[in-house]
Amino acid sequence: FQGKSCTTVLDGDVTIGLKNAIKDIENEISESLSWGKMLATSSAAGSLKITVHGLMEQMTVKAAKEAALGAGGIIKMVTAGKMRKSDIKKIHNINPNMIMIAGGTDYGERETALYNAELISAENFNKPIVYCGNIENREEISEIFQGQELYIIDNVYPRVDELNVEPARKIIQQAFEKNIVKAPGMSKIKEMVDGSIMPTPGAVMESSKILYEIIGDLMVLDVGGATTDVHSVTDGSAVVLDMLVNPEPKAKRTVEGDIGVFVNSANVI
Repeated sequence: FQGKSCTTVLDGDVTIGLKNAIKDIENEISESLSWGKMLATSSAAGSLKITVHGLMEQMTVKAAKEAALGAGGIIKMVTAGKMRKSDIKKIHNINPNMIMIAGGTDYGERETALYNAELISAENFNKPIVYCGNIENREEISEIFQGQELYIIDNVYPRVDELNVEPARKIIQQAFEKNIVKAPGMSKIKEMVDGSIMPTPGAVMESSKILYEIIGDLMVLDVGGATTDVHSVTDGSAVVLDMLVNPEPKAKRTVEGDIGVFVNSANVI
């Protein structure tokens, strides 16, 4: 069954709306509802805005983007190579929920990621920082972001032609959950929810991966108001893989901004 309610975020307690949605189901089935476990996803007040800063557009930057998209993020800005002061200004204007720094294969190029980290740290954005670049930089990165919320994880592009996006996706979801409870009223949601609070697109991706284990290759269209997410889980055709210059992740998400049914309703009709 499906129950729905208007948001009660302006009342300072989102659990009121959640309880109203449960009442909606109870009215539908004419009996009270009980459960052993409650799971939740959240849209992050519109989106999980992420900026990505790597070394090479088609390598580490692409890998970090795939990780962020697969975890449910919306990529608002991408830079390749050493950042400029104008890039820092753009980050301030975007006011992202999270900043990702990548760059260099393991034991490869080090300087770009360290340079970008210094620039970003000096601004003290007070946002979670995810470092997923060359593992040789970990010690310096820890020092650069001392006292700030920092997540250091496996390199998203450890070797040429190899993507490693799953560790980054997991940590993005953890950071999201830690910070989403800071939204008005969200701190009370933990009183009702047992498990983690995942970004909604990330939950669809995880569901798609589970469904893949049952039915094999699949594509999932998650139709929304502003955007429609397209998820796919497949190893891909051997013929196509031979033609690709860069690797693709097994589980992938893209965000289509022109086929949301609210924004695009007049065109659909």
